[in-house]
Amino acid sequence: MSCVAVKPPSGGRWKVDVIRQLKRRDQRQHEAFSDLIRHYSRMLEKSSISAGFLRTARVPSGPESLSQNDRLKTMTGELACQVVALQQELNIKQKVLEEQQSRLAGAQQGASGAQAEEQALQARAAGVQAANAGLKREYDALLLLHAAADARVRAETQRGAELLEDVIRHKQQAAARLNSANERRSRARQVTLQKDLRAAQETPITMDTPVSTSPPTDPPERAHTGLFRSASASSPRILTSIKELFERKRRGNSVCSVDQEAFRPGRVCVSARVPVRARHSLDAHEQGINAVRFSSSSDMLATGGTDRVIKLWDVQAGQLNHRGTLDGSAEGITSIEFDQTGFKVLAASYDKSALLWRIDDSVPKVTLTGHSRKVTAARFRGCPQQVVTGSADRTLKLWDLQKAACVSTLQVFSYCSDLVCSENAVISGHFDGQIRLWDTRTASCTLELPAQGKVTSLDLCSDLRQLLSCCRDDCLQLLDLRGNNRMTLRAEGFKCGSDSTKAVFSPDGRYAAAGSADGGVYIWSVTNGDLQTCLSGKHSASISAVSWSLSGDYVVSVDKSRRAVLWSDI
Repeated sequence: MSCVAVKPPSGGRWKVDVIRQLKRRDQRQHEAFSDLIRHYSRMLEKSSISAGFLRTARVPSGPESLSQNDRLKTMTGELACQVVALQQELNIKQKVLEEQQSRLAGAQQGASGAQAEEQALQARAAGVQAANAGLKREYDALLLLHAAADARVRAETQRGAELLEDVIRHKQQAAARLNSANERRSRARQVTLQKDLRAAQETPITMDTPVSTSPPTDPPERAHTGLFRSASASSPRILTSIKELFERKRRGNSVCSVDQEAFRPGRVCVSARVPVRARHSLDAHEQGINAVRFSSSSDMLATGGTDRVIKLWDVQAGQLNHRGTLDGSAEGITSIEFDQTGFKVLAASYDKSALLWRIDDSVPKVTLTGHSRKVTAARFRGCPQQVVTGSADRTLKLWDLQKAACVSTLQVFSYCSDLVCSENAVISGHFDGQIRLWDTRTASCTLELPAQGKVTSLDLCSDLRQLLSCCRDDCLQLLDLRGNNRMTLRAEGFKCGSDSTKAVFSPDGRYAAAGSADGGVYIWSVTNGDLQTCLSGKHSASISAVSWSLSGDYVVSVDKSRRAVLWSDI
């Protein structure tokens, strides 16, 4: 029998799919019953052969026919047994097929669940993508805002720099105008003095009364007649001195006028008096005070603190009256010193520099930079144009103010806390417990003296014979520079409050004063080392520095809580 394939009509794609599915079903069912069909076909063939054999053969009547019947029965039984066995196999395979169909149904159900989960995950992924798109839009908007803010910051920074340049330019112009005004006033004073000089030369003066340079208001018992020689106004010596004063040319880089270069004598202390009470106390700065110093005339005081400014005070009738403020330091002030004229103020700063001001100008005239760490001390070296500085970078530097340049550097092995100096010698105190003497002519250390501990300050007596050091082991040490004799000053309750606590001599060298961590000012007698007094009740914080006026009348103490106290004996 031949099978003719029927071509489906055009556009009947569904028919082709139905035929293909039917063929696959027939193939699957044929494969399941192929063994049964094969055995059944074999059985049919054997049955047909047996039937043909029975039709063509004669049926014997004797024993032979019986044997053939037995053989046929036997063959038929075997075939029946095979049919039964095949039926059992068919049943087993039918059960296997049912199990496979059930597993297939379970797998299809799992597949449908997986498809549902996949659809849920796809929906979730779509939601996350939408959220990411929203976040990206917000991020882009924030980027735009940041770019705009950055542009504004750059514009404000540039504007601030321009404003700072304008302020600096205006300050420079103001300083130039002030210098010009000072120059005009100086020239006017010179012209006036020249006229007075010519008038004095033309008119002979017969007055024999000496002209004293000490203030007339000083009491007789405090006058020191041996300090200045009196002279007649018409004496050739005084006339020559005045002429030389006028003919002296001003230095190109000088920071003072001609009248400021002249030495202004102050009251000389014959015998300092130990203070007994506080005359005036006030909050002198906005933050803690680190340094204090009287001028040579004893009528002016300078204080410097961590608020980066130096304040000038007039000392009048036991009161401190604010006179002016010197600014320009980038960080806190560590030490202060007046020059001999009282017109210049030298200060050391945490900003790794030392600065020089004129008291009538708030802008520093000279800034000495070169240290790599904070400058702890700055002192004049006898000559007003020479300065020495000590720093935490373990160096001492010698400076020329006319050039505003360092002329020599002395290398030290330890942190320098304080120093004192004369024209050719420098004495420095260090954290390694050593006091070093330097010869500035050879730039070398000539002597090392051990202290009681970490040195916080040094002070030199007015006769240059005794050195006072304050140490962190809560004592003061007196060193005789002539015979190397030592005396240690201690007192119950006295504690050195910081690494920069300052101790000083009285102007006559008879007493030593230092501030304690408990807020008391301790004063010892240098002669026998006994404690003379302890001034307390005015400071609530550790005292950082004290200063004794050259007239011997006042002592000023300052502390870390911005308070300054003026003490006297009346």
